[in-house]
Amino acid sequence: MNPYDKLSELGIELPPIALPAAAYVPFVQTGKLVFLSGHIAKRNGQPWVGQLGKNMDTAEGKMAARNIAIDLLGTLHAAVGDLNHVTRIVKVMSLVNSTSDFTEQHLVTNGASELLGEVFGRQVGAHARSAFGVAQIPMGACVEIELIAEVA
Repeated sequence: MNPYDKLSELGIELPPIALPAAAYVPFVQTGKLVFLSGHIAKRNGQPWVGQLGKNMDTAEGKMAARNIAIDLLGTLHAAVGDLNHVTRIVKVMSLVNSTSDFTEQHLVTNGASELLGEVFGRQVGAHARSAFGVAQIPMGACVEIELIAEVA
């Protein structure tokens, strides 16, 4: 199944590429690698504000990470023109706005990783990953994720 069929099956419509909020570009391609800038969690078009371990739980953070993955796919589509050209999701890096005693950043990040696996399948969607707890994210967002993909 191609990525667009899977997105349709999941009821997901890709959003347009997000405009940068500062002095950077949404993506850069060098050779076969496409680097996507960090995307923050959004709910109803606004930053999804919160801190894991304080006023958000792991399940809500996981949903926020899944929403980011959808935005990342929209940017990746804009970058390469066709998600069928993606040969591998190489790396995901997740920053989770969390208290010093919150230790489930990896479970929050699963929201993005699991969706990428569903959309691209195990061979293309399986990726290396880092998940960090941080004291704050721009605009108070609960999660920020960046992605590196390989394209044909």
